[in-house]
Amino acid sequence: MNQSVYFFGGGTAEGTKDMKAVLGGKGANLAEMTNLGVPVPPGFTIGCAICIDYLRDRTVPDALRHEVEESLRRLEKVTEKGFGDPHHPLLVSVRSGAPVSMPGMMETILNLGLNDRTVQGLARASGNQRFAYDSYRRFIQMYGDVVLGVPFAQFEHLLGAKRLTAGVKSDSELDEQTLRNLVEEYKSLVRATTGHDFPMDPTIQLWGAIEAVWRSWTLKKAVDYRKVNGIADTLGTGVNVVSMVFGNLGEDSGTGVAFTRDPSTGEKKFYGEFLVNAQGEDVVAGIRTPLSIDEMSSRLPEAYDELRLTEQRLEQHFRDMQDIEFTVERGRLYLLQTRTGKRTAAAAVRIATEMVDEGIIDTATAVLRVAPEQLDQLLHPVIDSGVRAVPLCTGLPASPGAASGVVVFDPDVAVHRAAGGEQVILVRDETTPEDFHGIVAARAVLTARGGMTSHAAVVARGMGKCAVVGCREIHVDLDHRRFSVGETNVAEGDWITVDGATGKVYLGDLPTVPSEVVQVIRGTRAPASAPAYQAFARLLGWADGVRRLKVRANADTPNDARVARGFGAEGIGLCRTEHMFFEGERITAMREMIVARDEGGRRRALAKLLPMQRADFEGIFEAMDGLPVTIRLLDPPLHEFLPHGGEESKLLARTLGLPRADLARIVESLRETNPMLGHRGCRLGITYPEITEMQGRAIFEAAVRAKRRGIDVRPEIMIPLVAVVAEFDNQRSILERVAQEVLGGMGEEVAYTIGTMIELPRAALTADEIAKSAEFFSFGTNDLTQTTFGLSRDDAGRFLPNYVDRGILPDDPFQVLDRNGVGKLIGFAVSAGRSVRPELKVGICGEHGGEPRSVKFCHTIGLDYVSCSPYRVPIARLAAAHAALESTAPDKARSS
Repeated sequence: MNQSVYFFGGGTAEGTKDMKAVLGGKGANLAEMTNLGVPVPPGFTIGCAICIDYLRDRTVPDALRHEVEESLRRLEKVTEKGFGDPHHPLLVSVRSGAPVSMPGMMETILNLGLNDRTVQGLARASGNQRFAYDSYRRFIQMYGDVVLGVPFAQFEHLLGAKRLTAGVKSDSELDEQTLRNLVEEYKSLVRATTGHDFPMDPTIQLWGAIEAVWRSWTLKKAVDYRKVNGIADTLGTGVNVVSMVFGNLGEDSGTGVAFTRDPSTGEKKFYGEFLVNAQGEDVVAGIRTPLSIDEMSSRLPEAYDELRLTEQRLEQHFRDMQDIEFTVERGRLYLLQTRTGKRTAAAAVRIATEMVDEGIIDTATAVLRVAPEQLDQLLHPVIDSGVRAVPLCTGLPASPGAASGVVVFDPDVAVHRAAGGEQVILVRDETTPEDFHGIVAARAVLTARGGMTSHAAVVARGMGKCAVVGCREIHVDLDHRRFSVGETNVAEGDWITVDGATGKVYLGDLPTVPSEVVQVIRGTRAPASAPAYQAFARLLGWADGVRRLKVRANADTPNDARVARGFGAEGIGLCRTEHMFFEGERITAMREMIVARDEGGRRRALAKLLPMQRADFEGIFEAMDGLPVTIRLLDPPLHEFLPHGGEESKLLARTLGLPRADLARIVESLRETNPMLGHRGCRLGITYPEITEMQGRAIFEAAVRAKRRGIDVRPEIMIPLVAVVAEFDNQRSILERVAQEVLGGMGEEVAYTIGTMIELPRAALTADEIAKSAEFFSFGTNDLTQTTFGLSRDDAGRFLPNYVDRGILPDDPFQVLDRNGVGKLIGFAVSAGRSVRPELKVGICGEHGGEPRSVKFCHTIGLDYVSCSPYRVPIARLAAAHAALESTAPDKARSS
């Protein structure tokens, strides 16, 4: 039989850090630390694959039980304790650990092995009766909740009553007798709730805990986390059984969580929190507000010094910022976990660039260290420093950014109201992993308790959510759906603003300003005064040095083009000419053209539009000096430009000198049952060639004017919605005739290309025919997805989320490119097109052009470029670099 259980302890381990797929991240790193000689409590790990087998079969193989029994015997030998021994009891923790870190999303049980006999042995061995019963009540509470299904709140109610009766504020102040009584009350609660006594056999306890950890892979919070973070459901979780060390033995003991660098800013400083006389869950769950890690140097100085040396050693060894859990038992340090620390985007970029400067990693590794989608966080607005507002309260700045929204107190309410289009701020006493779906829906999180390493802080940072935690001035009143700060009450539905960079909370919806990076891009801030921008620019410079795929932008105005170029766009992949018609006098002229009774009337209206279009194109050519500009001819159906009743129709009829009835008749005549597949795109240009003529004239005249001003113009004209090559040839002939007239008449030469937008399956399947005439293809993946799936993008939102939830589709195909369907059409079209025109330039210009997984696919099939909105350009640049590095050095990419 293949090995399923892997032991670590006594200075050696049966695993390494490279075995995360087998052991899970926690198990692999426990083994690695053991091999390094780091003080780690001994234990063993059950491999991840067993979890998936168990969830399928719901049985535990006898061979696995035998392996676990053998590992327990080894653990007893190493620790010189006995599992279930009433004199020298071995107690263990049972914890999850998936191949990809999922902090707090699965179950943990501590102090397992305690019963009415072993608690006496623990008391004698420790010389501390209070500690023994504190550990026992913790075990019953945790096991009762996780394994036996007794609601956690019922245990908390009994515990709260004991604090109230004793007149104390914290659990650590309860005396031994109170804890003894609490243990009995807990056991009675279990009996009353389950109909059975609390299990006293340690072996039964152990297997109950192991199976509960496996089942926790399917908990809603875990499933939601995997969905949000793109983690496969097939990985499973390892189970780590580790001998207990105790931070709740007294004032010479404690527990904490620390990061080798600041996970919020990336600053190179030791960062973390700890508690004296506590167990680990007290810190990460926010049950008690912890102390700064700096205070540990005076409270537990020897352990602190060893911790500092160890954290530096681990960062050097793993070559990345580490998130460390530790316990001090009677002055002796133990590490319970190390993993790659979750961090904000600003921290990720800073850590990556500074580690290059420190010689820890190379530039390729630095590029791979930052997830492309993380860069979006650096573009989020911040609160305007010029706003004069008095903070309502101040907490700990757990995750930067600024967000405003209505207060909600329940994660389900957050999901419901956010789905209705509201901006919400989730306010809790403290968050737990069960709140994860509410955190996803909220703009920000605010908690009354917890520290910088609490659940809310860690999860928010990992997701790029603004968060303020440990705001002690807040009193949360769930019964009345409000929170109060002094005499001020804030009810559910009231607006607040949260500043995750300063920890300040304000009443109302405060104005924001662009982020540091955006200010530099817009030219309102000097790069030298913006360190975040400098790190951002360095990282993307390294990315540009390794990527093959070009990145363009979708931009319709000169200002959009300038912003796109500031973000590093290498041209415009989609300029939508129809967007230029929707403002001021332009829309009136456009409407005049549409309602004209004959060609002469249309040409007179188009003559008014010509100088407007020409000026726009000239401005875009200027902004993109030396870079290609792909201009799509008019695409939407004409009815979209007309009003549909009301005062606007009345005003238009008066402006155009038409009876309202005539206008209504024209509007009705243009109405289509399915406009997405109707009279639009090249079909309009074929029916009304004067439209194509005007747009072509505007493009060529703008190109000549710009060229005469010394601008390097590179126009690419794109004909939309082509289904058959004859449509393309029809429109191309018009454009070439106009080009000859304009360029010949103005005595200039301008190089240009004419291509098409592939957005219909037939066009993809006949790409070899079209490529004989078209000089480039740009895949309009929004419409190609619609026409391939037979879905209306505007209507599919009603049921697509359900398809994704039920596993019918892996992702919303309008967000992540469908490789197996749409992707095959694109790949076929690329191959077919290049079979007749080897130099054919191909790219995509749908929303997928800025989605990292879709960008990777575009790299894989050999596209020349992707095009996306200006603010997605940095994400696409980094995603293209990831794709290049992963294709050339996949092992290095995985290790990063």
